[in-house]
Formats: sequence, C-alpha cells, structure tokens
Amino acid sequence: MKTYLGVDVGSVTTKLALLNESDELVSHVYLLTQGKPIEAVQQGLREIRRQLPEDVDIGGVATTGSARYLAGVIVGADLVKNEITTHAVAALHYYPDVQTIIEIGGQDSKLTVVRDGIVIDFAMNTVCAAGTGSFLDHQALRLDMSIQELSQRALTSRTPVRIAGRCTVFAESDMVHKQQMGHSVEDILYGLCQALVRNYLGNVCLGKEIAAPIVFQGGVAFNQAIIRAFREEIDIEVIVPPHHEVMGAIGAALLVHEDMAASKTASQFRGFDQSEVKYHTSSFECKACPNHCEVAEISQDGHALARWGGRCDMWERVPTTQLQLSEESK
Repeated sequence: MKTYLGVDVGSVTTKLALLNESDELVSHVYLLTQGKPIEAVQQGLREIRRQLPEDVDIGGVATTGSARYLAGVIVGADLVKNEITTHAVAALHYYPDVQTIIEIGGQDSKLTVVRDGIVIDFAMNTVCAAGTGSFLDHQALRLDMSIQELSQRALTSRTPVRIAGRCTVFAESDMVHKQQMGHSVEDILYGLCQALVRNYLGNVCLGKEIAAPIVFQGGVAFNQAIIRAFREEIDIEVIVPPHHEVMGAIGAALLVHEDMAASKTASQFRGFDQSEVKYHTSSFECKACPNHCEVAEISQDGHALARWGGRCDMWERVPTTQLQLSEESK
C-alpha cells in the first residue's frame, strides 16, 4: 500500500497524518511538542510505524508548521509548505464550498478567507497569546484544572461575566477581581472563552469578511465552550471537522501526494529508522553582510545536514556536501 505522510510541527503540538492513494486518512498521531521538536517528530514516527502493516510504502512526505524546515531535514521531506496553505488545502478537500477557515493553535491564531476554492486573504496573530490556546492553558493551570475540565465547566455557565480579554495579564487580573466579587467559577470560565473569541474576531478578523461555510480547525476546536462562544458571537454555524487537530498534517500529505504524482519521482523519505538517530541543533551569527542573521543548524555525528534562517538563501542553497565551504561567513 502506497501512502503519503504529512508532518505538522508546531510550538505546542506535533501532528502526523498518513493518507492512502485515495487520500483517505489511514493513521494519525497527535503529540505535545514540549519544546523538543526533534524528539516529538521521532516519537511520532515511532507511533505511526507501530500502527502500520509491514508492506506500507511511503510515496512522499511533506512538512509544515513553525518547525517545518527542521522536521523536513529529519524525515527527508519531498515538500515543505507553510501552515496557511496546508490548512486551506485540507479544509477544501473535506468542504469544497468553505469560505472562511478559523485556525487557533497553541501559540498563534489564523484566519483564511477562501472564495471559489481559492485563498484570497489571510491574517495571523503572533504578537499576543490572548487569542490562542495558551491563553486558556495558562488560566486552567492557575485554577488547578485541566483544559478539558475548563471546557466542561464553562459549558454549564448560565450568566457568564465579561472578562477583559485583550491581554493575558489583564484577563488574569480581571478574573481574580470577578472571583472576589463572588461570581461562580463556571461563569468566569465561560467569560474567559468569550474573551478569547472577542479577541480573535476583533484582532485577527479585523477588516475581513467572515462568510459561511466556516470551518474551525486546530487543537482549540476540542473546546466545546469556544465553539459555543463563536456560534453565539457571529450567529453563524461553525463546522468542526472530525480530525480538526491534524488538518495541517493532512493538508501537507494531500499536497505531497499531488506533487509526487506529477513529478513521478521517488520519495526522499529517510525511513522510520530516523526515529532512533541522534541529532544536534545549534545556531550562529552570519557575518557575510551587515544583517548579521542568526542561522540555525542541524547536524549528525558532527556533520552539518542543513542550515536555514537567514534573510537571503545563502545557507539554504549550499548543497549539504559543501556546507563547510561557507564556514568563513560564520
């Protein structure tokens, strides 16, 4: 069976999705990155391998997410794509008439506007965590409860209180104030969910047209209280895909399937054994020009495998076997 692997490595979670030649989801993995993207990718490879029969052939592999270049080196990616593209491709695959894609992850949130099957606009919030999953995680930790409990208890709220959600620090201060006033924890929790939604709509969606059908993707879509808050705020039905948490990885797998079918070349996939390889990451300041870019490097057994991160492509364009030729620019 020929399959196509998508790997989505984010700051909070790492996702892997495997599709067959009919683009059906065969297997998927959802892990916490925990600040260790290499180890998370390797663990994901091990878990995917355990779920598959021996005769599976990887026909192509693509990476996406904030650590897509790093993950691409580890797995031997045939394709590296940004999250906006992969999430849009996955949403259009399952919902061809989608017009708005809401994607909220652990550290950032995105809006993608689609018309007639084409992405025409997008926006991201990467400055403040108030409209992301970490906003809720932090408050759940402060209240000594899991994010699942936060969601369940927020759904029982009948008279939610308004929480100032433009900033994480102000939100926490406001929550403490509301608790001191005697409001129930449930009403405060749902007020917090409403604050996240208001922040997203007022910041990321500012000046954008939100039209139905709306698809909600990302790990925060697990939170039923957030879904309820979105539906109440915009008064439009919000669709949550069955595998919303791995849609980025699914989109990457769809793209590499199309790419490999067109090129008819063999995959560069380095194999599941890469899950046991020891890698080392480091960085250095390039002094080739006044920009002094910080360049990231991944190496194995003392040999550099790849470098990236500069404003120009000086380090990316150098073949792996010739990386040492540019040492004088460090």
